[in-house]
Amino acid sequence: MAWSPAERLEYAMRIGVALPTDHRRLSAEANSVDTLIGEVRELAAAGLTSAWFTQRFDHDAITVAALAAREVPGIDVGTAIVPIYPRHPIAMSMQAQTAQAAGHGRFTLGVGLSIKSFVEETYGIAPHPRVRHLREYLEVLRDIFENGTANLDGETLVARTPLPMSVPGARPRVPVLVAAAGEQTLRAAGELADGALPILSGPRTLAEYTVPTITRYAAAAGRPAPRVAAIVSGVVTADAAGARTRAEKNMEYYGTIPTYRAALDREGVAHPADLVAIGDEELLADQVAAYAESGVTELVYTQTAIGSAEDEHRTWRLLGELAARYADPGADAS
Repeated sequence: MAWSPAERLEYAMRIGVALPTDHRRLSAEANSVDTLIGEVRELAAAGLTSAWFTQRFDHDAITVAALAAREVPGIDVGTAIVPIYPRHPIAMSMQAQTAQAAGHGRFTLGVGLSIKSFVEETYGIAPHPRVRHLREYLEVLRDIFENGTANLDGETLVARTPLPMSVPGARPRVPVLVAAAGEQTLRAAGELADGALPILSGPRTLAEYTVPTITRYAAAAGRPAPRVAAIVSGVVTADAAGARTRAEKNMEYYGTIPTYRAALDREGVAHPADLVAIGDEELLADQVAAYAESGVTELVYTQTAIGSAEDEHRTWRLLGELAARYADPGADAS
């Protein structure tokens, strides 16, 4: 895409991509870890600043992030997201610190509650106060990452470390971001973590609700300004109708979940797929600009595979160009 030499950007922002981008295509590969690390190399070559891994029921996202950070220099890695069920925070902290040491400080741990009915049906975990569990979980992670120990006898979990848990080389301490859309999860993210991974939140919602809310809670708790890494979707493609159909199929369920439905209603959109940018380079660049103006610090792109394979690589190349421009917003475009 050609940029005007006189054009300047006002906002600094990082841009990454969440992997895998296509569950069906990945499952057909002989070795999914090799495939994912190969895609991280492609993202780094395209100029993306980060690669994020989604936890599913096959590969372990933190393990793959550690391997990718070890094998691919020059790109940050993270998880978006790992559900806190059924992993105990002590076990999660060991995995996360190992990934941080493997990547020499380029790892971010993204965690979330996951969907209540899904957790109950999959793991058979009895209902309990979910936000309270999230807060206690984050307290344990923070204590271990900052002090190397934890001693919590909480309402929803117990965590006592018999030995120091700091991992040599896991510096700086592992940053933690929380999947958040509503008031209580944003409060937990602001008070107890390093920021949020907002889901299904459009630019207006982020600017008027998400960013001010988490920033207010972080400031009141004496925490630094939070990272806000918005999870967004988009693809550069000439087959807009086909990509839209695939996006609607992929996202339809999320519109029925109350927390996500509330975020969509704040934005004034009927279907989750209405938030997906599907079209040419200018459309995707406009979407990136709108999110930058909302005050987020990062974008994590998903669903870049709802077009063709060539569409996906075209999307990555454009996002890489935009990542370079938003990394230095005061510089003249070339």
